[in-house]
Amino acid sequence: MMTLLRRLTQGAFLLLFVWLFLQTESRGANDLGYPVKIFLDADPLVFLTTALATRSLDPPFLLASIVVVVTALLGRVFCGWICPLGTLHNLAGALKRGPVRSRPANGYRWKYHLLIALLVSSLFTLQLAGIMDPLALLIRSLSVSVHPALQYATAAGFDAIYASFPAGIVDVSEWIYGIVKRAFLAFQQPLFLQSAAIGAIFAAILALNLKEPRFWCKYLCPLGALLGLLSRYALIDRTVSEGCDGCGACVRTCQGAARPDGKENWRKTECLVCMNCDDACPRNAVRFGFRRGKGAVAPDLGKRRVVGSVLAGLLAVPLFRTTPRSRTGAADPQLIRPPGAVAEKEFLRRCVKCGECMKVCLTNGLQPTLWEAGAEGIWSPMLVPRIGYCEYRCTLCGQVCPTGAIRRLSPEEKAGVRIGLAMIDPGRCLPYAHARSCIVCEEVCPTPKKAIWFETTAVKDRDGRTLSVKQPHVDLSLCIGCGICEAKCPVLGRPAITVSSVGESRSRDNQLLLS
Repeated sequence: MMTLLRRLTQGAFLLLFVWLFLQTESRGANDLGYPVKIFLDADPLVFLTTALATRSLDPPFLLASIVVVVTALLGRVFCGWICPLGTLHNLAGALKRGPVRSRPANGYRWKYHLLIALLVSSLFTLQLAGIMDPLALLIRSLSVSVHPALQYATAAGFDAIYASFPAGIVDVSEWIYGIVKRAFLAFQQPLFLQSAAIGAIFAAILALNLKEPRFWCKYLCPLGALLGLLSRYALIDRTVSEGCDGCGACVRTCQGAARPDGKENWRKTECLVCMNCDDACPRNAVRFGFRRGKGAVAPDLGKRRVVGSVLAGLLAVPLFRTTPRSRTGAADPQLIRPPGAVAEKEFLRRCVKCGECMKVCLTNGLQPTLWEAGAEGIWSPMLVPRIGYCEYRCTLCGQVCPTGAIRRLSPEEKAGVRIGLAMIDPGRCLPYAHARSCIVCEEVCPTPKKAIWFETTAVKDRDGRTLSVKQPHVDLSLCIGCGICEAKCPVLGRPAITVSSVGESRSRDNQLLLS
């Protein structure tokens, strides 16, 4: 009975997660009512590592505190009953055929060592938790890879029906497509750099369930390790009566690495409170109830291994930061951060690479970095104007950021934020290089007083005729670096006007002119 209740609860939370995920996009208004960041707000690991890295309690902590309290009272119910990635692991593990093979007895310790390394690196202001945090990993994978791929496949399927089938079937298909488009598809097909790589990593993590169900949860999940430590003194406890005959039915159904056949020596910190062992026991010898004795023994991680985990967290700091990109003037000029992004060092301390800002970007211009921000900033957002510009009145990215890496701005505040500067390449600009009229960049410039202005110049063509052309110039005091001029420039390949991060408001050093 409890197994059925748990599955229904898992399904409800997974549906809630998917619904919030699909709601995390613009519906025509510059406001998001229910972004999926609610799940990240409830993530104690994201909250703890961000607080350590920034030395502040800025991230929302009410939902995370509730999860901590519930875990301390009831055990790892978040892992077993709520976590959407855990539910996906259950679904993937259901595909496994044959007997369940347990990993070595001490394999569950891996996730604790990983947690220690992440906490130590966060203490020294290096934020790496988002790469391994299950909720950030799931949202990033869905936003950048899975959802775009599903959208492409869906649209391609309906296009094939439209092109190949008779009118009657096409009419029904188009009616269904309209419903699917409103419920599932984005306004335009999202396309992301590194989509295949991020999707392959996600697929590999799910494929581990074919080796052993919930492999990630048992051995690799740092959030699970944190919740395991919090669950040591949970009120819910498991007892085994003398009727147990050691048949092993509980071992085959256990979702964690709890070693339920150990009776009194089971690992409480590894129990996901799935209660499968209670339902599976043929002699009804297993009971879950309120704790009467002492709390569970802390996981025996080994002193040397703990020291090694601490050293790994310490060494990660210089290894990730010994890059010339950190020098003033040496940063990649293509690293244009979203409007509202805090100063770069603080940004890297806060950003958990969840990908929500990329999902809500109206023009698809926000893309995951690779090495543009160094190893520390991998998969953090940057604006690629040739793919999509920053919409002048849009502030959605700040609304979905769970850690304050991108501040929430009003449209009026955003109008005064500069994320870079546009510069013209006369060798490629049509009015300069070829004496051809072109005013596209000035036409699309969104600032109230145009940041691009023209100088009417007399030039001569090849035959010596004098022509009058308008040659564009950029007003450095008005340009906000939104990138629409680069996105709309008719010169293909490398455009004649490009935007770099130089001049961004968030930095006093990355400036073109001395103040």
